[in-house]
Amino acid sequence: MGFKDSFVSRDLMFSLGIEETSGRFYLSFPVSNGLVDYEEYYEIDKTSFDLFQADLKVADAFAMTCRRRERDDLLIQKPGVKRGTAI
Repeated sequence: MGFKDSFVSRDLMFSLGIEETSGRFYLSFPVSNGLVDYEEYYEIDKTSFDLFQADLKVADAFAMTCRRRERDDLLIQKPGVKRGTAI
């Protein structure tokens, strides 16, 4: 998979982009499991992708639901046994 960020919010610690192989849009954020830091990628639709870039409050609210693991159904890559927590 080739994740390509097109928007990054350093303050809110999330990115928006497109997975190049499938063309799916995503929101991602860093996580850590104590051994390694990595990103979790959550699939979003084009409407959300456009909205999140225009309204960072809405994007941050969505990212918070993902950080609380309330949107795991949208994970593009399922986590392993030692799943990290949001940084």
